[in-house]
Amino acid sequence: MLTEQQLSFYRENGYVVAPDILTPDEVRTLREATEGFIEQSRKIAVSDDVFDVEPNHTAEQPRLRRLMKPADRHPAYAATLKNPRLLAILQQVLGPDVRLHGLKLNLKPGRGGEPIEWHQDWAYFPHTNNDVAVIAMMINDVDLENGPTLVVPGSHKGPILDHHQDGFFAGAVTDPAAEKVFAKAVPMTGKAGSISIHHARTLHASATNNSDRYRPLLFITARAADAWPLVEKVEDINAFNKLMMTGQPTLVPRMEDVPVRLPFPRVLGPQDSIFEKQRGLRNSPFQRAMA
Repeated sequence: MLTEQQLSFYRENGYVVAPDILTPDEVRTLREATEGFIEQSRKIAVSDDVFDVEPNHTAEQPRLRRLMKPADRHPAYAATLKNPRLLAILQQVLGPDVRLHGLKLNLKPGRGGEPIEWHQDWAYFPHTNNDVAVIAMMINDVDLENGPTLVVPGSHKGPILDHHQDGFFAGAVTDPAAEKVFAKAVPMTGKAGSISIHHARTLHASATNNSDRYRPLLFITARAADAWPLVEKVEDINAFNKLMMTGQPTLVPRMEDVPVRLPFPRVLGPQDSIFEKQRGLRNSPFQRAMA
């Protein structure tokens, strides 16, 4: 579980890193599963409904950037959702009743793995209250060289910035005036088996992976059971309640005065991936830095 100091730090800054949450055996199992999917990705030429690959992906040099629906692909990923240490931490952060929002595996290949532009997860999926958080499980060591997640401390207490370009949701911050806060960012680094936690409203990004190693992070997004989505359609209440990770569901949303800027209109299709959506961003601090 988080210490009181760690929990206080998270509430004040909108992020925290906790070491040694996964056991060496759990890390080894996740790493072996992940390396297996990197090998399997050699068989495809372009992204499909399982593998999201970079444009320069080849069988000789696989460039897997995301495994889609990882819990459906391997039991090691599904098991993380029932990890008792993880559930205890989620209850500390979100309360006794916690519902899953999503699980994804982002890998960021070495030697140029693409940056993720500055954004707030809340811009994609606002809820009725603030209790939404993202946990990243570090399957390999995460250091300054291999593209760690960068966060702006305290930004979870600020506004939801504009993520639109040319009238469409672009999936990244587009307001040039916001760039002055990027310099305040700090990296979330740690040894394999550590986790990072950031609030859904925390402004964050990740730079290019300049190492020769993949940087896999298993992201678990969770919300309090009474944090109801404002964009996600709940068409089947039984299926929605099966997303409960711990505690009890509720039909009574907790309403808070939270900032909301809806992610519409959207350009759907392959370009709706965060990677492809952000590729069209004209005002990219990362691209300017590499120019």
